[in-house]
Amino acid sequence: MFRQTTLRNSMSAKGIGLHTGKLIHITIRPAQEDTGIVFNRVDLHNVSIQCKATNVISTELSTTISNGKDEPSVSTVEHLMAAFAGLGIDNVYVDLDGPEVPIMDGSSSAFIFLIQSAGLTSQNKLRKVIRIKKEVRVNDGDKHVCLKPYDGFKVDYSIDFNHPLFNDKPKTVSIDFSKQSFKQELSRARTFGFINDIEKLRSKGLVLGGSTDNAIVIDDYRIINKDGLRYNDEFVKHKVLDSIGDLYLLGSPILGHLSAHKSGHNLNNKLVRTILQDESCWEYVKNDYSNYDLYDSLEKRYNLCRTSVFG
Repeated sequence: MFRQTTLRNSMSAKGIGLHTGKLIHITIRPAQEDTGIVFNRVDLHNVSIQCKATNVISTELSTTISNGKDEPSVSTVEHLMAAFAGLGIDNVYVDLDGPEVPIMDGSSSAFIFLIQSAGLTSQNKLRKVIRIKKEVRVNDGDKHVCLKPYDGFKVDYSIDFNHPLFNDKPKTVSIDFSKQSFKQELSRARTFGFINDIEKLRSKGLVLGGSTDNAIVIDDYRIINKDGLRYNDEFVKHKVLDSIGDLYLLGSPILGHLSAHKSGHNLNNKLVRTILQDESCWEYVKNDYSNYDLYDSLEKRYNLCRTSVFG
């Protein structure tokens, strides 16, 4: 059966915060069933923040969560959340001694490696799986993001940047996670930014830790990273990775088809909040043995993903 999952062991790492530029230590620990993903600010006497959509207080260049507007926060949660979503992890504690998740290499791959080292373990309770029953759509000018009914999880995404580099790079991607692996197809896609924007962003206290070690950096004509791209469509794939991390703030895996054009953290969060506010557009898959065939097929899909990571 398709059971909740946590880590077998704790694991720790350290890295630079993308926006603060500070060295931050992170420890991810096992948690009991129905705990969810909980971030602990251990530098502030263990302030705990549930990673859920209604706790998002900012979406400027990252997803930031807090228990309240003037309360301590944790930013840049999306790449770690994408790793949790891609590997089907339900319950963990994330301990941080600073205000953001380390950026690592700008993708989810370092978190995948660390989780691989810790291992996974199944728990006694079944997962809560959200099935989308009707289309939910959020628009912002020429940008949009929507979720539609689908027996599985599929993402179609497109981007559009007014920059010569993007003229010969793929602007669209379609990934069906019943057939394709999160690790193989997506986890190594890095965040990216334009060198002309750096001075303005740093004047606002952002991207103080950004570099070619943790992002794809683009000048007027080219990528300045010596190693180039990891995927030919890395730009659009990173946007998919961000979306998967943001959608996992629903608190459950999704049966649905995500379609997006030029979406970002703000629209992603609005979509999740819209879903939560309209209970007619979704339902939990009934959490009992009457849905054995569905849970069995989901488990096989996730086990295929885990085999590609841990096997």
